[in-house]
Amino acid sequence: MGILNATPDSFFEGSRIPEVSRALHLAGQMLEEGAHILDVGGVSTRPGAPDVPEEEELRRLGPVVQALREHFPDCVLSIDTWRSGVVRVLQERFGIDMVNDISAGMFDGRMFETVREFRLPYVMMHMQGTPATMQDAPEYQNLVDDLLRFFGDRVAKLRKMGHNDILIDPGFGFGKLWNKTF
Repeated sequence: MGILNATPDSFFEGSRIPEVSRALHLAGQMLEEGAHILDVGGVSTRPGAPDVPEEEELRRLGPVVQALREHFPDCVLSIDTWRSGVVRVLQERFGIDMVNDISAGMFDGRMFETVREFRLPYVMMHMQGTPATMQDAPEYQNLVDDLLRFFGDRVAKLRKMGHNDILIDPGFGFGKLWNKTF
């Protein structure tokens, strides 16, 4: 999976794509090097990151997703968002292939309905808090048991709605401090 961030402040500077031409160059390089999926995000989720309004997220993502679709029509295009409205707009305008949600549907109660409606593979991630607060003293009774319970509940809810194309991401670094959690 190649990561492209249409943000000025993503955690990894090398993934930032301040303009469409840079996105196309990086995407081409990633695909040549063996990436099968391009994951595009419009909101930084680094620790302490501020929230960005949905309209700004769409403004950042729209031109990049359009260009990727035009230049690499066969690539699997994943959108890194927790907003169902962003998924809906990008799916209807450009056709996307997958959703990567850091909140596992916890930040937007319509996300599960949306991925089910469009039959999109869905990556759900675990995180304590929000990007702005996730590293502020996260606590677990037992990390593995807590993650198993969390994912068991979220997967069961989505499957009950009739959606089964689900991947899980434990969210290393998202509300987990290495010196205290592991």
